[in-house]
Amino acid sequence: MVKDLQQKILKLKRERGVCILAHSYMPEDICEIADFSGDSYALAIKAKTVPQNTVVMCGVRFMAETVKMLSPHKKVILSNPSAGCPMAEQFGKDYILQLKREYPDHAVVAYVNTTAELKTVADVCVTSSSAVKICKAIPQKNIIFIPDINLGTFVKNNVPEKNFILVNGGCPVHSGITKEEASAVKNARPNALFLVHPECSPEVVALADFVGSTAGIMDFAQKSGAEEFIIGTENAIVEHLQYKCPHKKFYPLSKELICRDMKITTLPDVLNCVMGTGGEEIVLKESVRAAAVGCIEKMIEYGG
Repeated sequence: MVKDLQQKILKLKRERGVCILAHSYMPEDICEIADFSGDSYALAIKAKTVPQNTVVMCGVRFMAETVKMLSPHKKVILSNPSAGCPMAEQFGKDYILQLKREYPDHAVVAYVNTTAELKTVADVCVTSSSAVKICKAIPQKNIIFIPDINLGTFVKNNVPEKNFILVNGGCPVHSGITKEEASAVKNARPNALFLVHPECSPEVVALADFVGSTAGIMDFAQKSGAEEFIIGTENAIVEHLQYKCPHKKFYPLSKELICRDMKITTLPDVLNCVMGTGGEEIVLKESVRAAAVGCIEKMIEYGG
């Protein structure tokens, strides 16, 4: 059944000129039929260059919005309309504007995991892999970092020459892992390297052998000479690495490291999208898109 669905999707996307993008947290059966898989920013950049005029984003809403911001002339479809992101949706525009009024000499640095609305009031956008580099590069010494306090703390610790105001937001999946849980897994797997995403708490990050983005974790694990790894990010990455490196062993940091919003998208959802009977087309007011894309263009300018 799975192979039949995959073949039908592959046939239809070729016939109808549809590009399928799959975030790395998608399950393997969806990544297999995607034109490209990776992190949200890399996929948004890739969407700009593909010849297809219709793009299906298998991910969550802010990712589809980012694709639309960078490719306004293309039809962008979110594979499952219910797929949101608790971190991206934690703060409203008014709260950030209030912070800007209180701290007028601070630049607002927004993690890419934010809504289009929040990006309209940000000065520059960052990814987990580029956040340290960009915060070092921007001219402002004072920074309001939104919305992830854990990623913000990681950046603050690596950019001590600047001043940071952090807001108390974050990924409920990554931040839910405790130091005690991480220590227990490390003790149970003493030969495994611990690779962790900076959305985890500082106490968990401190235990890691490598800290990096989803793409960084996958790259490190594939290139490393080590044979065993504990993966401190969404458990889909464990699955993907098992397929890519069957001679190595990969262990989840926790069975709770599952993003329910990512997992809501199914292969039949993708089929409905390429058939034109499912998903949700992302529509942004041009005033919002133009204001929001500015911080992404600044990220590109700084080499993000």
